[in-house]
Amino acid sequence: MTATNPIDALLAEKGVLLADGATGTNLFAMGLPAGEAPELLNETAPETIASLHQNFVDAGADIILTNSFGGTRHRLKLHHAQDRVHELNKRAAEIARSVADKAGREVIVAGSVGPTGELLVPLGALTYDDAVNAFAEQIEGLKAGGAEVAWIETMSAPDEIRAAAEAAIRVGLPYTYTGSFDTAGRTMMGLLPKDIHAVADGLSQAPLGVGANCGVGASDILASLLDMTEAKPGATVIVKGNCGIPEFRGSEIHYSGTPELMSDYVRLAVDAGAKIVGGCCGTSFAHLAAMRKALDAHTKSTRPTVETIVERIGPMRNKTASSGDAGEGRRERRRSRV
Repeated sequence: MTATNPIDALLAEKGVLLADGATGTNLFAMGLPAGEAPELLNETAPETIASLHQNFVDAGADIILTNSFGGTRHRLKLHHAQDRVHELNKRAAEIARSVADKAGREVIVAGSVGPTGELLVPLGALTYDDAVNAFAEQIEGLKAGGAEVAWIETMSAPDEIRAAAEAAIRVGLPYTYTGSFDTAGRTMMGLLPKDIHAVADGLSQAPLGVGANCGVGASDILASLLDMTEAKPGATVIVKGNCGIPEFRGSEIHYSGTPELMSDYVRLAVDAGAKIVGGCCGTSFAHLAAMRKALDAHTKSTRPTVETIVERIGPMRNKTASSGDAGEGRRERRRSRV
């Protein structure tokens, strides 16, 4: 079946879309204990999740992501909830849907699909077919709850992105995907930003958008964005960067980005060709409201250089992917999007 395309419809109306901010950071601020699965809150504290989404809608988000990032059986088994995949994901989508439906304007509900945390064969034990099945199980729940798009995010391995995309196609949801370019300008598994577009080549349905999220700081993700938009200028490219740089203060992670910095990040992202801009770790409701204001007031301007980006929002933490061979990337598992 051909899935409908809510993203292109809203892009045609608005030009650039604002996605929401951090899930984990804001849930911790709202009382989520460290080490607990955010997905369990869909059943134990649905009002908290609804409040999270409502605050992002009130701040001006065009796209809200369901509270289902760790919603595969592989992640949920860490919390003895691997037999509750369908119900937890369905509930996640239902909560987001209930908020979007009363927004008084078009708000897209995107079903967040994060990595399994497992390494695929030959590096690990998870087969490609098992990965497709695990993602399909999750996406079935998200679709049943009213998600309009499978939002595959924070990925490192091209084959895992492809497995999730294949699952979305099987279930009948359109999909997007983003990599996390956090290792010398590449993903941990060595994927370059310029190569993100080709990951789904040959599948029966193309993605609605591709891009980057999480990673290191705002400057680094904008450098990745330049590579992605240069590689395929007409593509719908997503950028959902962290709120400045993460810094430890005692035992707590603090993000350095101010609303002013994130506003300038939005302007630079639009100038660099992004069609969907949002925030990842550390991005609060106040940050997102400032980003909405900046987006609404901005007229697309000259494409920035890396030098312009560094001058305006601070130094890079990593070297860029285009600055030479960065090795194969560390073969690690990604833990959590906050």
